[in-house]
Amino acid sequence: MRIVVAGGAGFLGSHLCDALVGRGDQVVCLDNLSTGRIDNIEHLIGVPGFEFHECDVATGIEVNGPVDAVAHLASPASPPDYLRLPLETLAAGSRGTENGLRLAESKRARFVLASTSEVYGEPAVHPQVEEYWGNVNPIGPRSVYDEAKRFAEALTAAYGRHREVDVGVIRIFNTYGPRMSPHDGRVVTNFVTQALNGEPLTIYGEGEQTRSFCYVDDLIRGIVAMLSSSERGPVNLGNPDEYTVTSLAWLVLEATASSSQIEYRPLPVDDPTRRCPVIDRATDRLGWKPEVPLVEGLRRTVDWLRNHPERVRGAGNLV
Repeated sequence: MRIVVAGGAGFLGSHLCDALVGRGDQVVCLDNLSTGRIDNIEHLIGVPGFEFHECDVATGIEVNGPVDAVAHLASPASPPDYLRLPLETLAAGSRGTENGLRLAESKRARFVLASTSEVYGEPAVHPQVEEYWGNVNPIGPRSVYDEAKRFAEALTAAYGRHREVDVGVIRIFNTYGPRMSPHDGRVVTNFVTQALNGEPLTIYGEGEQTRSFCYVDDLIRGIVAMLSSSERGPVNLGNPDEYTVTSLAWLVLEATASSSQIEYRPLPVDDPTRRCPVIDRATDRLGWKPEVPLVEGLRRTVDWLRNHPERVRGAGNLV
């Protein structure tokens, strides 16, 4: 297959490019490098079948030749990034999504949208099933990301219904692993970089809020399965094992052998208190389930960050 990966130099996008190239696909990687990094795909440049184009998908997408699938992962995804780039985030979810859908329509290709568990907002249903419509503050600080993804889902569904484009939607829950930016403000990288830098681990609120952590290799298997299917979704992709933020902090301290202390700070606005996916649909329709336990995934993530001290140095005090 020849697959366009929008946002292909980002954390998830670069791993998806790896997986697709590894199975013999041709990959056209698009990224404006606003949050993605050339470092993430440097090892692929020059590999037969891989090409990189620096472009902003919100302003237009032009790809010559045949295309079999489009994976739309282009968007700032971490709180510091989408709060720093609010209008760009909304543009990626709206114009960027439609440009990807138009490309898929013109090429008669499959289109898969990487949506997010953030569409559930502060969920009144727990754990979260795909039929739940969510509880999102449409004007809060997080809305630039949440509502961009919700609109992207609506747009994707409309192209599927009214333009007969072969579409699919995945909702990604907390994912972690190598290549995450230590500056991205997400809880795993916050804790690991703080522990490696000997700084206090900062817990927001009382630490009883829960998350479900999916290792990146597992998540990518799910995306590849979705690209290769005709499933429309939405389909939750995440690990159904639920952990409190406090329990994660202690696991990180153990994985890093750090003597860092734990500090508590006020909970940010609209930060969800519980987040956990029901993955029956992914298991039944895609044959997918996560396999990497959190302890093992943390070990791999810690090892990678230790081997990239230039990324870790000074990161903890920025979150």
